[in-house]
Amino acid sequence: MIPGADGDFIEVYPAALDADTCAAIVQRFEASGQAQPGLVGGGLFPELKNSRDISITGRPEWQDVETRLNQVVFGGLLRYLRRYPFALIAPLMLQRGAEKPKRITLDDFATMDDGELGQLAMTVFRPGRINLQRYRAGEGGYPYWHCELYPKDASAETLYRHLLWTIYLNDEFTEGETEFAHQRRKIVPRTGSLLIAPTAFTHTHRGNRPQGGDKYIATSWVLFQRAEVLFPK
Repeated sequence: MIPGADGDFIEVYPAALDADTCAAIVQRFEASGQAQPGLVGGGLFPELKNSRDISITGRPEWQDVETRLNQVVFGGLLRYLRRYPFALIAPLMLQRGAEKPKRITLDDFATMDDGELGQLAMTVFRPGRINLQRYRAGEGGYPYWHCELYPKDASAETLYRHLLWTIYLNDEFTEGETEFAHQRRKIVPRTGSLLIAPTAFTHTHRGNRPQGGDKYIATSWVLFQRAEVLFPK
């Protein structure tokens, strides 16, 4: 049986990030004074997405948080690839072995340890920009049905998005689920849980409004390496 054949490609890994670290990130978010109105792909549209965001990637004062989040996501990514190996080997004709390269097939995953799998993942993928987001109780949310894969500009960065991820930093509220349209599935936020899912229209989703407390998340994407890296001249 093909791994993941019975799945919907939405995976949740409980307690991927410890609760103390989640609470510390939330505290730093509030103390930083850096939060800005949350944007969507087309710009500032609060009727589509009502949040306050901090893009932490590349900010020296957030480097430790960025590193920690990427470590957690990378661990989740390896688990995801074990369940859905075609997420790695279907888009590209990967090979293993230096002296006598062999095309990687589904059967090779059974003999591949996490070290080799991790090297392949780093060859093919790269981390996206990480956003910390706060959604106010009773008013914040991302109620617009959307996906993460779309053309935007000449750099085509948004077309390199392969997987989306979210780490829920708290759960002191009701509702506020991540809801997937076609799968008819609602992911209930739990502190430290990591959500991974595909970015394309098949996994169109929205962020429901939290009630009774503010919702905090960290979120980004797993991107393909750029074409000039994957296919150097």
